[in-house]
Amino acid sequence: MFTLKYSSLKELPFIAGFLIKLADEYKVWLLEGEMGAGKTTLVKAVCEKLGVEDTVQSPTFALVNEYLTAKGESCYHFDFYRIKDETEAMDMGIEEYFDSNSYCFVEWSAKIPHLLPAKYLKISINLDAQNGRILELSKHG
Repeated sequence: MFTLKYSSLKELPFIAGFLIKLADEYKVWLLEGEMGAGKTTLVKAVCEKLGVEDTVQSPTFALVNEYLTAKGESCYHFDFYRIKDETEAMDMGIEEYFDSNSYCFVEWSAKIPHLLPAKYLKISINLDAQNGRILELSKHG
């Protein structure tokens, strides 16, 4: 377990670059945290560091957004907040996304516990008393 803290959005580019290096070959990232904790904001910063040129926004209704980098590589951003059961994620082919070797950023992964890959980076985001963020990172697999 590794913990990072930041208190300003100005720090996010540095945090995003650090996370990419820390994650190394871990391409599936699970982002956990309450509504408004900053999951999508963190994904935006990471995608920017990866060279994504598309607009990054929460895929709350679409379930998944695909973003392309300047090199033509895909990044996938999932939001499972609104799914009713894991079948919805299976029907959209979640396993193929996870096996694609592309970055997959998954919000609300607790809704698909039986579909998670063997190898992933988990990032739990919590608010501190001053409205800063505390990131708890752990690699699995």
